[in-house]
Amino acid sequence: MTAALSHIADPFQFSQFEQNTVMTGAIGRLLMAGLLGGLIGLEREIQRKSAGVRTNLLICVGSAFFTLLSGVLAGSAGSNKGQVASNIVQGIGFLGAGLILHNRSRVSGLASAASIWVVASVGMACGAGLYAAATVGAIIVILSLTVVGLLEQRANLKAYPVTYEVRGRDQTRMLESILAAMDATGNRLTDIETDAIGEIRRVSFPLAATRRQHERLYNSLNSGAGIEHLYTFRDLEDD
Repeated sequence: MTAALSHIADPFQFSQFEQNTVMTGAIGRLLMAGLLGGLIGLEREIQRKSAGVRTNLLICVGSAFFTLLSGVLAGSAGSNKGQVASNIVQGIGFLGAGLILHNRSRVSGLASAASIWVVASVGMACGAGLYAAATVGAIIVILSLTVVGLLEQRANLKAYPVTYEVRGRDQTRMLESILAAMDATGNRLTDIETDAIGEIRRVSFPLAATRRQHERLYNSLNSGAGIEHLYTFRDLEDD
């Protein structure tokens, strides 16, 4: 076994110390990165975000592995042991850019992109053996995504998009009720979509507003003339 490992390591000219470091230290660091990345991803999965458990776990483990290998590949005489690890930030930046979407007049995916960027730093800390710092960082990330986001909504600070769908048999009366409700709450009606299934008419439209504004609009629409059923749909990619 030792001879086989020595043969594999020869092209890189690893010392025995470096081989032992890879074999003994890497396992714990990668497992720790997988655990912390998985916990952050679990929160994202519960919130039904596109970057869930597998994405965050793989990013965290990959960042830890690159950080671990960076110093090993540089060798004991290398002057820049962080050369490989330094490129992690740039690579994660390209990955995060793919999560940012511009829909109509709003931008979504910013928090998801920022979370995977931070997850990469947690993985790098695990790869460097900084378990305490990585754990604290992961806790801060989870609290920021859950508690702070909840406080923003409870304090009526953040606007978030909701798609409203009303159903009934008289489309004209429904549209009049929707327009009156939007005027009463001080919102502008845009991007209306209408269709019919048999005798049932459906009218849907999106609105980005605070929790309190959504509550007022919902109550106003729920009692509107011609509206027999009212449904709301939250955008799963909203942060």
